[in-house]
Amino acid sequence: MKEIQYVRGDATTPIGNDKRIIVHICNDIGGWGKGFVMALSKKWKTPEKQYREWFKSKENFELGEVQFVAVEEDIWVANMIAQHKINRNEKGEAPIRYESVKEVLTKVSDFAREKQASVHMPRIGCGLAGGKWECIEPIILETLSEKDVEVTVYDF
Repeated sequence: MKEIQYVRGDATTPIGNDKRIIVHICNDIGGWGKGFVMALSKKWKTPEKQYREWFKSKENFELGEVQFVAVEEDIWVANMIAQHKINRNEKGEAPIRYESVKEVLTKVSDFAREKQASVHMPRIGCGLAGGKWECIEPIILETLSEKDVEVTVYDF
């Protein structure tokens, strides 16, 4: 099993020369405009453009789905839908959906192994989605690390 590598830095500039996948969590209502996506949009226009087109198409645009967007020759951005709406619900539950995180990261794992790519991310699900890292990290270990996919987590 590979250990998660924690580094200080910017996840939009993933370290290494291998094939790399930058993953981040999106909501299921087509909203793009706060948090990590702002850094992505500043660097590349395609992830936002394709996410918005995907939302409009309504084709498989739902929790647990992933869209892989090629942004450079050896770099993809994975738009992962694992956040329900954008605010806490009436019960006070955060928008993050841990079951969906597991689903999307399982798909990322398959894609990463197929492409022989490493996975790079900020602390996904812990910002606007309201998730807790102690719940997300075990999912990363189970879906990626235990499948021998290299993971780097960036703290800005």
